Amino acid sequence: MKKITWSVVLLICCLAVAGVAAAETDPADQDYRIGPGDVIDISVWKDEVMNKRVVVLPDGKISFPLIGILTAAGRTPAQLQKTLEKRVARYMPNPVVSVVVQQVNSLLVYVIGKVNSPGRFLLNSDIDVLQALALAGGLNPFAKGNQIKVLRKKGTETKILPFSYDKVSTGKRLEQNIMLQRGDVVVVP
Repeated sequence: MKKITWSVVLLICCLAVAGVAAAETDPADQDYRIGPGDVIDISVWKDEVMNKRVVVLPDGKISFPLIGILTAAGRTPAQLQKTLEKRVARYMPNPVVSVVVQQVNSLLVYVIGKVNSPGRFLLNSDIDVLQALALAGGLNPFAKGNQIKVLRKKGTETKILPFSYDKVSTGKRLEQNIMLQRGDVVVVP
């Protein structure tokens, strides 16, 4: 019989917590939300002039022919599609609009402080705090692993979420190993 290591136990616990969290969330909340910097292809069926690739501006807006400027950030592609269909309907009957996110550039997290490679990380999937620390090369020898904080902005407020590397890495306090969101900052003192 093989010996089970703490890293295997930690991995199993993390997967179990992630599975429970995924099962408890509303599927509509899991849809990708467009963000600043994302590249979007918008096409209107049977109208080549209305096909356009746009980049979401830092203020979250895009510009589209006939419609002008509208907010894309914070919406799912399906929501943006419906808005565009309503606005294009003023100019053509029963438009069929397609919205495809071609490139995701807005899923950024930041890891700063006493890690081996601090910086800004562009994500192509959801990651948790431990995974972000791994992307940053892990903690350096001077890091205070039990005092890590995740800063999360919601509107004008910033929420501080504690993270104890020492406890999470030994299989305790796994609830602190949260999934990071766009713009989160992991601070390692």
